[in-house]
Amino acid sequence: MRLGVLDMGSNTIHLQVVDAHPGARPTPASSQKFELRLTEYLDRNNHITDEGFNLLSHATTEVLKHAEEFKCEEILAFATSAIREANNGEKIIEELQKVHNIELQILSGDEEAQLTFLAARRWLGWSAGRLLVLDIGGGSLEMAVGNDESASATLSLPIGAARMTREFLNGDPYTSKSMKALAQHSKDLISSSVTGELAEHNADRIVATSKTFRTLARLTDHWYKDGGKYLERQALVAAIEKLKDLTNSQRSSLPGVSPSRAKQLVAGAIVAESVMKHLDIETVEICPWALREGIVLKWLDWMEK
Repeated sequence: MRLGVLDMGSNTIHLQVVDAHPGARPTPASSQKFELRLTEYLDRNNHITDEGFNLLSHATTEVLKHAEEFKCEEILAFATSAIREANNGEKIIEELQKVHNIELQILSGDEEAQLTFLAARRWLGWSAGRLLVLDIGGGSLEMAVGNDESASATLSLPIGAARMTREFLNGDPYTSKSMKALAQHSKDLISSSVTGELAEHNADRIVATSKTFRTLARLTDHWYKDGGKYLERQALVAAIEKLKDLTNSQRSSLPGVSPSRAKQLVAGAIVAESVMKHLDIETVEICPWALREGIVLKWLDWMEK
């Protein structure tokens, strides 16, 4: 069966076309995405503006055309933190469903964490033992830990890379004062929120997913030759020292850093270092599967019932 997975995230509107059936590994067939950065279209009242909605609707039109071109039999559409936390998020979803005739689900932070955990578990297998999974998106940080396919503890914090860039970082290069404020905010929120089973975690494998961690791993591999499949905290601390003095234009010219991610890379690195330090993690393993794969796997499990 050919599925279209439509991800309305904080940074992008992304359609992943996959061939999938129960019991088989989902195989990517095509992909189309629009760099939208929805968090930049929030007004003072935390409403997505008319301009933001129009851009979102246009992107949805285009990716649905792509899904039709590739003969998708089912569209699995979901929205994450940017729409979830906007004060007019439910209205935005209703309008999109009406205009585009699609069923669109808003995922909670805990649902994001659970689905990402499922994807990491299926990728690594049961031999990986107890997993701790970290994911930094545009709007939020998700964490999940457990021994099974469902995490036994999850947490979602509003400290995603795009959100923290918008709320804290000023200047180009960013000012030292604004970066210190972000680092302190991340440290305080993580310290007060990450408790209990997540803080203790006792994981056999510590895994990081999604674009922020993958970009940082590629970058530290380029600078320090420590392997793009892992991200070491020592290398990350050194990378932050390099990144903080660069302009957005200079960061976008770095290997593996897209222009759309260059602006928020510093914030993502600061949040990543904060959570790794709090949990006393020296190295995370990069997992190529994340939320979109988790959505497909969950749907296939449901189809088998």
